[in-house]
Amino acid sequence: MTQHKTNTHWWQEAVVYQVYPRSFQDSNGDGIGDLAGIIQRLDYLKHLGISAIWLSPVYRSPNDDNGYDISDYEQIMSEFGTMADMDQLIQEAQKREIKIIMDLVVNHTSDEHPWFIESRSSKANPYRDYYVWRKGLNGETPNDLESTFLGSAWQLDEGTGEYYLHLFSKKQPDLNWENPSVRNAIYNMMNFWIDKGIGGFRMDVIDLVGKIPDQKITGNGPKLHDYLQEMNAETFGGKDLLTVGETWGATPEIAKLYSDPKRNELSMVFQFEHVGLDEEPGKSKWDLRPLQISELKKVFSKWQTELGDQGWNSLFWNNHDLPRIVSRWGNDRTYRVQSAKMLAILLHMLKGTPYIYQGEEIGMTNRVIHDITEIEDIESKNMYADRVEKGYSKREILTAINTKGRDNARTPMQWDNTKDAGFTTGTPWLAVNENYHEINVAKDLADKNSIFYTYQKLIELRKKHPLIVWGSFELVEDTAEEIFAYYRHYQNESWLIVCNFSDQEQVFSLDETPTETIIANTQKTYTRLSERTLDPYESFVVNLASSVN
Repeated sequence: MTQHKTNTHWWQEAVVYQVYPRSFQDSNGDGIGDLAGIIQRLDYLKHLGISAIWLSPVYRSPNDDNGYDISDYEQIMSEFGTMADMDQLIQEAQKREIKIIMDLVVNHTSDEHPWFIESRSSKANPYRDYYVWRKGLNGETPNDLESTFLGSAWQLDEGTGEYYLHLFSKKQPDLNWENPSVRNAIYNMMNFWIDKGIGGFRMDVIDLVGKIPDQKITGNGPKLHDYLQEMNAETFGGKDLLTVGETWGATPEIAKLYSDPKRNELSMVFQFEHVGLDEEPGKSKWDLRPLQISELKKVFSKWQTELGDQGWNSLFWNNHDLPRIVSRWGNDRTYRVQSAKMLAILLHMLKGTPYIYQGEEIGMTNRVIHDITEIEDIESKNMYADRVEKGYSKREILTAINTKGRDNARTPMQWDNTKDAGFTTGTPWLAVNENYHEINVAKDLADKNSIFYTYQKLIELRKKHPLIVWGSFELVEDTAEEIFAYYRHYQNESWLIVCNFSDQEQVFSLDETPTETIIANTQKTYTRLSERTLDPYESFVVNLASSVN
């Protein structure tokens, strides 16, 4: 019989809420969200029930990549406020039992960071080796490594006649993690923030810091885990902070290396295998194909079972880089509320730590654009220019951007039906989605059957039921393609989760006897499960009389 597990880490029963500060709440009318605005909304997040806020970067930055290009890790971007505001945010969140998770961007800095300014000033400068510099080959780049944002990953520096590496924008030079001085400087910076009382770090593209560019190895380099174990020992080790790595290339076996407690690295990683299921294999994220529910079931099942007790899952549909899930895999028109609730129930009943992206809890949707001038995101702009040059039609390109572009997640938070959704009294930095009159926090809070209260109940359930935190996962195999159903088993209890992942009625039949409905997105009763016709996007969780030990 499974022994009862005690909650060894707070983050195993937590739900994390990601705030993209630029788009959350503007307090001073400049059209840009800020720290004071987040403080104003902490009571709302407390009401939702979350345990931690993952805060996208608020450090000083020239904003080439919306704050992921940092020029000073120990200062706050002026448009977000001051360090006093940051200290107040940490303190006010703590009063509400909410921890602040800082976004740690240490694969690269801004080219305006003092380290890089020194590094490029002279080949003899002590900071030269803080970054990755190489000589060109016969007037060409050192090799054919490409930037994630398209084009060569090498940029010629006219002053010294050598190339520096940038796996992202040319204004984001890559740090040289082989240099112990770089690592020590990063650890000192991390301890600066830990001493302020933060709850942990989300680590941006952390799987790239072990790169060996001369061998064209970027992700999962041979020294990566040595660096992370060193980081653990020098900073957060023993402090029970949440640490989650962004690892695009992770498999379950690789994820265990990061998150096995015995290895002293990270709490968990973000893996993205499910995120690529609506992309043409071997192509880019812009080359689209329909999602196959059978593939989604296979991927989720793999991650739920293969990590076992050696690793820990993160659970997410959305973040600042991904389109809105209700527009992507739900139905944001006829069945917006129903499909948003289904997606929430499916994800939050899995084993792992769930992440909610701002606005997901009210079913915010993608905002359709009609011209590239409406776009702010550097990745989308670069793709547009590249594909126009390659002969793609503008219609094709805009369809891809409207489906997968990062600005979809970055439109301002929709608080109410006043001008610009209550986000700002000024001109918003990015246009508010025009549907804010119908989709906003105030409206959801006033409706007890809203998406918001489904998320609130899911968070409450996770806090109350060890089964959700610790239970094993078992996929129900014999169903229609469009039905995603699974069990969670813990001690003498079994729950069944059933989701109709489609806009068509589906028949579901199982010889089980429910004793209790835990949560559902309908008003139906679930006393029997044989030959049930499920409505579009219908979803429910029931406790079963039978049990698995």
